[in-house]
Parts: sequence; C-alpha cells; structure tokens
Amino acid sequence: MSEKYLSIPEVAELLGTTERFPRRLVSERRIRFVKVGRHVRIPESAVAVFIESHTVEPIEPRRRVGRAA
Repeated sequence: MSEKYLSIPEVAELLGTTERFPRRLVSERRIRFVKVGRHVRIPESAVAVFIESHTVEPIEPRRRVGRAA
C-alpha cells in the first residue's frame, strides 16, 4: 500500500478548485474513492486518471488554401 490517499481539501488544492468540486465528483461517482469510516479519501492515481481522461488536446489549425495571385 504505497499509494498516497488524498483528502477532499488536498484534491481541491491539487485541482485548483473549491472543495465542492471533488465532493461532487465523489457523490456523482465520477472519480474512484475509498471510504475509511466516514472519511473519504481519493487515491493520487485516481486524480491523475481523472485529469488525463478530461484533458483536451489542441487541434492543429487548418491551412488556408488561398488562390494564387
């Protein structure tokens, strides 16, 4: 068990959001989490997977085909 488990405030800080956002991710079951008694912990790897799966890559700009002058 070498993986680090993060609290809701730690995940919020990591994502740069308020605590409400990771709480919503947990309540909507959009991120993997562990319940330890009444405490919720999110594995660091789950945060990485969430970020990776929601990363939008930029598209290449279209080359304009102009008319020859």
